[in-house]
Amino acid sequence: MKPVLHALIFWLAMPALATAQGFPSKPVRIVAAAGAGGGVDTTSRVIAQNLQESLGQPGIVENRPGAGGAVGGDIVAKSAADGHTLLTISISHSVLPSSHKNLSYSPERDLVPVTVMVNAPNILVAHPSLPVKSIKELIAYAKKRPGEINYASSGNASPSHLATEYLEVLTKTDLTHVPYKGTSPGMTDVIAGRVSLMFASIISTRQHVEAGKLKVLATAGTRRAAAAPDIPTIAEAGVPGYAVDVWYAMLAPSATPRPVLERLNGEVTKILHSPEVTKKLGSIGLEPVAEGLTASDAYIKSEIKKWAHVVKAARITAN
Repeated sequence: MKPVLHALIFWLAMPALATAQGFPSKPVRIVAAAGAGGGVDTTSRVIAQNLQESLGQPGIVENRPGAGGAVGGDIVAKSAADGHTLLTISISHSVLPSSHKNLSYSPERDLVPVTVMVNAPNILVAHPSLPVKSIKELIAYAKKRPGEINYASSGNASPSHLATEYLEVLTKTDLTHVPYKGTSPGMTDVIAGRVSLMFASIISTRQHVEAGKLKVLATAGTRRAAAAPDIPTIAEAGVPGYAVDVWYAMLAPSATPRPVLERLNGEVTKILHSPEVTKKLGSIGLEPVAEGLTASDAYIKSEIKKWAHVVKAARITAN
């Protein structure tokens, strides 16, 4: 390679290198695209609490829920690309491009993954009055009664809605969607028997299952959950290819220098895989993932493609 070209490449790389060497120069702002108290918020705060030790600057969490994560996403997409403003968001990030037609930013072009942080295993629970004990029985029962079985979700295009729609697409069944403003009101109606089914986290349903107010049909994810290894996946239970992993990711503005992203990825990975944090997250049913930059980017791109197909087949639109 010619000396002039070497010099040009070095000169072009200088701004990114300078930014990386000076990072972080102030507190790191984590915009959580979710309300306080949920899994995204909890994971964000655990990371923020440990950033002072790992980066030498505190992490500050700012909750900006709304529009399936688009409110928080818009803020971060338009922030300075220096690593000091980050987004934490759920699987809803992968649905935004196909379910929201008038976004003020592009989730694919304007944001880049720092890492997929954790997996939040969901299970499919039913009211005891529904006369099925397995996924196979549910499918057979639903095919004989198209549109008669109601299911709850925590809102249109939410993880619980997507998980059920995906099940319908793969099994060619017809269930009736009853959206709620959050998981709690939906779960309340399933427990009361006003709605028959709902996908929800293992932790939020455990006490109701143990009390006999709900019954478990299967786990939604790619593999069995560490918190409930006896519950089969939906794929194992009779729907090959079904897998809905409810993940939470950290992203940054797309122009953030690669060295800064690598630093963030390394520190967040270290935090999430520390024994103390792993135990804390495990107690609320969250499983640390913390993949590298390339793997996280490839995974999220595959999820965007997957959910675009489901959104189109199920005709899902944002509220």
